[in-house]
Amino acid sequence: NLTSSTPATFILTGIPGMEQLHVWISIPFCSMYLAALLGNGVLLFTIWTERSLHQPMYLFLSMLAIADLTLSTTAVPKMLAVFWFQAREISFGACLTQMFFLHFTCSAESVILLAMALDRFVAICFPLRYGVVLTPSAVAKTGLAALLRSFCIIFPCIFLLRRLPFCGHNVIPHTYCEHIGIARLACADISVNIWYGLVVPFAVVALDLVLIAVSYGFILLALSRLPSRSARHKAFHTCGSHVCVLFLFYIPAAFTALTQRFGRNIPPEVHILLANLYVLFPPLLNPIVYGVRTQQIRDKVVKVFVCPKSHLLRQ
Repeated sequence: NLTSSTPATFILTGIPGMEQLHVWISIPFCSMYLAALLGNGVLLFTIWTERSLHQPMYLFLSMLAIADLTLSTTAVPKMLAVFWFQAREISFGACLTQMFFLHFTCSAESVILLAMALDRFVAICFPLRYGVVLTPSAVAKTGLAALLRSFCIIFPCIFLLRRLPFCGHNVIPHTYCEHIGIARLACADISVNIWYGLVVPFAVVALDLVLIAVSYGFILLALSRLPSRSARHKAFHTCGSHVCVLFLFYIPAAFTALTQRFGRNIPPEVHILLANLYVLFPPLLNPIVYGVRTQQIRDKVVKVFVCPKSHLLRQ
């Protein structure tokens, strides 16, 4: 009997085979999550309070910080509840909500990274038109486009899951809910889910990567024509942070997605550990990369958090 039905709850097992180590694993995970909250919070507060940082580059960076906070906060608190309190139950609606925001945020981050690449392209290749092209209105429309595109891509996944009959077990061998992990519990053909979950996001992300590569191709061409070595070095330095963030986002995302669907020989605990690190590493490292490599941010962080304290101590 394949009458469509949905379970009241799912059970998240955590990391199968490593249940005895859950408490120990939670310590670095919790530390990374708290550090990510602190780093992105400091970054957002600094950009918000310093008017000199209200420029397209830093506004895109603040969007990235918000996306990072959303990504980690969607997954990590429930993950820690599973590790610490054995709170493994999650309702069907809450599971779909968590799945939606995880995939939605990843898709939105891809658009933001593309926007940051285009920002560097305009700044280096057309510096005199930078203020005309990247107006506050254009930045706001870019953020809205990231939200709308991500919603249109991920929202159908909810209907693809709700149409499935769940007449078997309701145990998800993971620390959080994601599309294919939920679909595999159904007692029906999930080919549509597999192909949609693989083809549509990958096609969209591939388009983003192509546009990013084209942008950096033009950037490299423009840099090769600069007569001054110091000017080339400065331009390379401004692009270096963005390139690091690109690697931090796309490589783990591609590896996690491909191993989930094709890496049948990879132990499940390895896959789940990598999937957990994916929602922790980019939010943790992105503010560090930009904070260390971008002098304007370093200077403003010192001004906002250190100078007022020094002034009070002198008083």
